[in-house]
Amino acid sequence: MTQLAIRTKATAAGPVVELTGELDHESCYRLREVLPGLSLRPGQQLVVDLTGVTLCDSSGISALIAARNHALAARAAIALAAVPGRVSRVLASVGLGPVFPTYPTAHAAEAAWRPSSAHPDTEDGS
Repeated sequence: MTQLAIRTKATAAGPVVELTGELDHESCYRLREVLPGLSLRPGQQLVVDLTGVTLCDSSGISALIAARNHALAARAAIALAAVPGRVSRVLASVGLGPVFPTYPTAHAAEAAWRPSSAHPDTEDGS
């Protein structure tokens, strides 16, 4: 069975979801289950920290898209931290590179966050 550990923590910028292990078809449902329970307010930022991810297949990429959709629904931003090279290449090859701001660490993502009343994609009120 695929092992995936998920740890969440709250920061001033918003929640950080730390993933360790394999994010694949057998485990991605666990990330999807965590998302609705996150406290995420408009203008905050959801950070998905991939420091400990050892494998990420297409189902894992789909779970990251679900995390992005969750953030956008809350009128918040999303950032990925410590994206392994192989995951970064997959995101780029399927055209998702520009969709996910990336940072070397979760701390760097939090430091780059600027509070706002709305996510940049929704400033027009839509």
